[in-house]
Amino acid sequence: MAGKTPKNTKKGVGQVARLGLFWAIVIFLGLAVYAALSPNSNLKNVALTDVVRRANAGEIAKIDIQGNDLKVTPKGQKQPTEKSVKESGSTIYEQGLNKDAKVEINVLPPSQTGEVLWNLTVMVVPVVIIVIFFMFMMRQAQGQNNQAMGFGKSKARLYGEDKEKIVFEDIAGNDNAKQDLQEVVDFLKHPKKYKELGAKIPKGVLLVGNPGTGKTMLARAVAGEAGVPFFSISGSEFVEMFVGVGASRVRDLFSKAKKNAPCIVFIDEIDAVGRKRGSGMGGGHDEREQTLNQILVEMDGFDGDTNVIVLAATNRADVLDPALLRPGRFDRRVTITLPERKDREAILKVHFKKKPTDETVDLDKLAAKTAGSSGADLANIANEAAIIAARRNKKKISNDELTEAFERVAIGPERKAKVMNDHEKELTAYHEAGHAIVGHVLPDSDPVHKVTIIPRGGTGGVTWFLPPEDKSYTNVYEFKDILARAMGGRIAEQIIYGDDGITTGAGSDLRKATEIARDMVIEQGMGQSLRDQVFHEDNGGLMFDKMTRERPYSDETAKLIDQEVSQLITEAKQRAMLVLKANRTFLDKLAEALLKEETLEETAVDEILKGTKLPKEAKLHA
Repeated sequence: MAGKTPKNTKKGVGQVARLGLFWAIVIFLGLAVYAALSPNSNLKNVALTDVVRRANAGEIAKIDIQGNDLKVTPKGQKQPTEKSVKESGSTIYEQGLNKDAKVEINVLPPSQTGEVLWNLTVMVVPVVIIVIFFMFMMRQAQGQNNQAMGFGKSKARLYGEDKEKIVFEDIAGNDNAKQDLQEVVDFLKHPKKYKELGAKIPKGVLLVGNPGTGKTMLARAVAGEAGVPFFSISGSEFVEMFVGVGASRVRDLFSKAKKNAPCIVFIDEIDAVGRKRGSGMGGGHDEREQTLNQILVEMDGFDGDTNVIVLAATNRADVLDPALLRPGRFDRRVTITLPERKDREAILKVHFKKKPTDETVDLDKLAAKTAGSSGADLANIANEAAIIAARRNKKKISNDELTEAFERVAIGPERKAKVMNDHEKELTAYHEAGHAIVGHVLPDSDPVHKVTIIPRGGTGGVTWFLPPEDKSYTNVYEFKDILARAMGGRIAEQIIYGDDGITTGAGSDLRKATEIARDMVIEQGMGQSLRDQVFHEDNGGLMFDKMTRERPYSDETAKLIDQEVSQLITEAKQRAMLVLKANRTFLDKLAEALLKEETLEETAVDEILKGTKLPKEAKLHA
């Protein structure tokens, strides 16, 4: 009932405003009708000189004078049929009427009706306008008040039986995650059997995974399998600039959930409110932390009979407050990984189920190429393929559209409109040839998939390496080969154009190589002097947090880290230089082919680079 009162009030105010406007219109219409039905309105207008002439001639029986207005009754008539107007300040006799004329002259007192109506209009109409204005202002104020009253209400969206249900069968892959979540479904369906054995179902389940892996879909599938209401809200929707709003929304959300139990509450991107406390500028008293505290309180308030399960999703579990992760809150963690090859094929089949394809489309081959792609990436590929086919006025999607969609999503669209001069084309060809040759020759590098000098995305050209199969781990040899092939473009420029002929085209390569080298030393313990030591840095949080956060290692260690990173980059440059100098003729050959064809597929690259050799000095192992 409380939720409907503001709406009714707003409706009542609107009715009063409309009523006031109605009466204003009625008054104006009444005045118009009065003017139309006035006795004077049916009289014929006659010039005063004509009236005087006819009166002197005895053709008029009576003249009624009221102010300056004349009503004329001709002989033979019982009522006035004509009207006229005399000059103000003079009598009709002064206008030419003979005093001995045989006509009856009646002088009437001036009428007050028009003056009364005018005064009434002047008084009433402004009052009506003022009333309508105040009604409008009250309505606006009421709306603002309603908004303010609803400020602390939860913005959670309820998915019930009126929405299309999602079940586990609708989601391809993630079999391990489904199995873990099946226990939650079973509890919601059959809570009695768990309680009889004294078992307590987890109050909260944390879904952890990379963006686009299907965390939200899995949460909705749990609700669909259990057949219970599903409240969904993002963590960022709790927090406002006003103190106490987030906590109020948390209380409102959990109050709704308890009224609809059994049900599921899903908080997406919980790291928006669940970060470690005490690191913000508010010193532990900012709005975000108050919101987090309220979430903890509400989860503690669940008893065993509530049957409300809280699901939350994040891709930054490392930044969450420990209080969220202790038993009794989010005491179960379900990791959702990137899909494997068979899962990727199943996901692609789901997304192409309602899209017409011809016999050239091979989803298994595409699944093999998309290692490291999330479910959202695969859905995007399917959508892009359909868009490209529609743009080409095709009725079915072919392998050409599928390939272009895959490349568009993976490395960006072609920018054929960008004009490069001959020197830039040659430089780009040698740069990409350098990448390709180093990656082709080194034994622990992924094979070359495609080389192009057509600008794509934000790059001038692309050398694309794809792993032949899914890999769970990366060793030091593989990392070092990645670093060497990343440096291949810069080294090729140096060989062809000299030390000072290098360009900015290698900027992104150098940045990527430095990031990989730093990750090897700090996160993976793959340095030389610092091997088997990890110096994790938390790069999350606000800028203020980053500025005030202490590094987890000393200044001396920082110098050693910089030295290790520098050594890895130097080694990569040396290996790339050795490979390219040993295969100098192939560098020219591949560059010429790129200038001619612009794009070379894997088979063409393999054919051109047949006969390349790996220098003994560039080997890392037998």
